[in-house]
Amino acid sequence: MKRLLAVCLTAFATTHALADVDAAKAQGIASKNMCFSCHAVDHKVVGPAYHDVGLKYKGDADALVTLTKKVKNGGSGVWGPMAMPPNPGISDADLRVVLTWVLAGAPTQ
Repeated sequence: MKRLLAVCLTAFATTHALADVDAAKAQGIASKNMCFSCHAVDHKVVGPAYHDVGLKYKGDADALVTLTKKVKNGGSGVWGPMAMPPNPGISDADLRVVLTWVLAGAPTQ
């Protein structure tokens, strides 16, 4: 029962957060943290397009936690052989803004 409640609350929080996407702020943070060196909104660069990431994790209640770990610690093998370097310098608050935007499909407005 506790697990079900936790999942429901996480899903609600994620859904509510996705409704409050600030695309301009998210893009500014991503730019400041060099995310656009390897990613673009709508096409693969070195890493996947943010639209594709949003689609892959759509409906995944754990996506925000999963992607936070991947950004902070780096990762590989999900999108091909190229490893994503860790980005431990981005603040948790800034990362939440960017990932909320990505999980919303990386809208431009």
